[in-house]
Amino acid sequence: MAREAVKLMELAPEKVPQELKAQSYFDFDKRPFEHRALLDGTSSVCHAIRKISDYAVRWLEAKAAELRDSADFQILTAGDIDAPSWGAFEALVCGGAVFAPRSVVGAKGSRTGRVMVAAGASVIGCDLYVDSGYIYVGAGSAIEAGVGIKGPTIIGSKCEIRQGAYLRGDCILGNECVIRGELKNAVVMDKGNFPHPSYLGDSLAGYMTHFGNQVTAANLGIYNGVREKDKRINLTLEIGGKSYDIGTPKMGVVMGDFCQVGCSSTTDPGTFLRPFTIAYTLTRITKGFYGPNEVLKNKPMEHGVIERAALQPL
Repeated sequence: MAREAVKLMELAPEKVPQELKAQSYFDFDKRPFEHRALLDGTSSVCHAIRKISDYAVRWLEAKAAELRDSADFQILTAGDIDAPSWGAFEALVCGGAVFAPRSVVGAKGSRTGRVMVAAGASVIGCDLYVDSGYIYVGAGSAIEAGVGIKGPTIIGSKCEIRQGAYLRGDCILGNECVIRGELKNAVVMDKGNFPHPSYLGDSLAGYMTHFGNQVTAANLGIYNGVREKDKRINLTLEIGGKSYDIGTPKMGVVMGDFCQVGCSSTTDPGTFLRPFTIAYTLTRITKGFYGPNEVLKNKPMEHGVIERAALQPL
């Protein structure tokens, strides 16, 4: 008989395995993170991933109110920019900032979408979507031409969002991050370095984490992908002889501080890399727990990498 999985989201915080607690991955005392409240307010890293959107919406609403109480900003609307726009929006632009997007998709009906651009930031030649949430660009950050950003999204200070990046909403970036890939429902903490085409979804990435070129954090099991959405099976994790149901079929990777994943590697849904875990290039990292202080190597000449098997009926 199959073992019944423990419902992770129903556990009291003291019952959550240490392998799923934020302290196993991030040291906020040594490396403070402005948005640590997201982690402090949730019982596990899996829970935090589920709460990214709620946290971002609340933070953005509070930031908009804070900016409105300050004196050094101007409000720009569709008539003030030389770019096509649809729907209602306003941009709160602080002193020394540049706001020159390629297009803006605002909110429908009685709502107003908002873009907030802190002092010294530049938003040039990009496409902004604030129909589903606000966007904040921190002080001194640069959004290059050809970037697409959907709200709710928070971008910290001194970040570089490179041409071709696509932030699909529910994204939280710390300070001094470099991003060029695709992000969705993800947190990248300070100095996160994802400078090449890659994918990070339903994930948490700690201080100074890095993806090499073309790394993918898979966030849906390949067999779940051929099921109708309402028939997908929740992801389960094996810890200490028990199975834990995380409450959703989707989850990417949790990368602790200083983790690195080499070029063209993939992480399976439900991969957990504790601090200073390093994966060599062309490595498939299967679901489970790794590190801390561990090197993961792909050895195709010694062990092979392909297993052939018949597809069983689903």
